[in-house]
Amino acid sequence: MTDTAQPSATQAEASADYQRTIRVKASPGALFDALTTVSGLTAWWTRATGSCDAGGELKFFFDSPEPLLMHVDQATRPTSVQWTVNACSFLPDWVGTRPTFTITPVDGDASELQFRHHGLTTELDCIEQCTRGWDHFLASLREYVEVGRGMPRGSDADKARRM
Repeated sequence: MTDTAQPSATQAEASADYQRTIRVKASPGALFDALTTVSGLTAWWTRATGSCDAGGELKFFFDSPEPLLMHVDQATRPTSVQWTVNACSFLPDWVGTRPTFTITPVDGDASELQFRHHGLTTELDCIEQCTRGWDHFLASLREYVEVGRGMPRGSDADKARRM
């Protein structure tokens, strides 16, 4: 017998979120550190300040005079990190969305990262720009933890993708 049940509205909405899974040749701890230290975040995404601990607030700096503000909802070593966007003047659609990183050990000293940006859906005006951005920065994260050098905002690789 085949299950032909339709997904619930909640399941359908969840599947519309931007999601990517990448494999990284680094330990879960190394990947977690790249997501939970200001130096790590700056090395693969963009300049950051603040507290990466659960309950903390992070500021991420882009071209806007106002930084992107994220609340750190969860930082459970070495398996998960979740943020909530509290303020984003240049992408107001992001306010209330939740980037989530789930880390699973695989094949010895490698990890799988499941990234999901809850609320980043095709309903948002920025979906194409944001998808290209996350695709680039997740590759940057992989490069950073595997070889020690990412492709953060303002790097040559980041400028080239924007052309």
